[in-house]
Amino acid sequence: MSDRDLPPVYQSAIALGSNLGDSLATLENALDILDRLDNVAVIARSSWYRTAPVGPAQPDYLNGCALLEVGLKPHDLLHTLLAIENQFGRIRQQRWGPRTLDLDLILFENIILDTPNLKIPHPRMRERAFVLVPLAEIAPHWVDPVSGKTIPQLAAKVRLTGSILLRYRPSLVRVTC
Repeated sequence: MSDRDLPPVYQSAIALGSNLGDSLATLENALDILDRLDNVAVIARSSWYRTAPVGPAQPDYLNGCALLEVGLKPHDLLHTLLAIENQFGRIRQQRWGPRTLDLDLILFENIILDTPNLKIPHPRMRERAFVLVPLAEIAPHWVDPVSGKTIPQLAAKVRLTGSILLRYRPSLVRVTC
């Protein structure tokens, strides 16, 4: 097999969240499942942050972000993320309602994509401290293709009041070259 036969590898960023069940175990297990897939490698992950919910009254969330190298196109990665959510019993009943696991595709290389099923960058990423703060931790040089600003620049402008309540260090931060 030559290098030409290898599939292309893309950089992507995902946000993870959970507020039902054992959220820490769920998030850790979801990352393990992703990392064991043949066409996905978790190359960096943020701390976990306990955050206030957006939407109806519900328990606080545990949120974080991960950087992936994937041999998948954006829609295929989205389907993979949705399948993992389903493995953890994700039921979509109420917009912004409580959930066992939420996996959002935030960034994929530097592309801008707007389809009925997938928008990249994630359309609300620039408004959410629970995405930008953990993402800035692991992707300080990533530039948002819409605004032209780095993730830390975006994080500095988002309101933190009441959002970041508690931070957990990850058990593993792995960066591959």
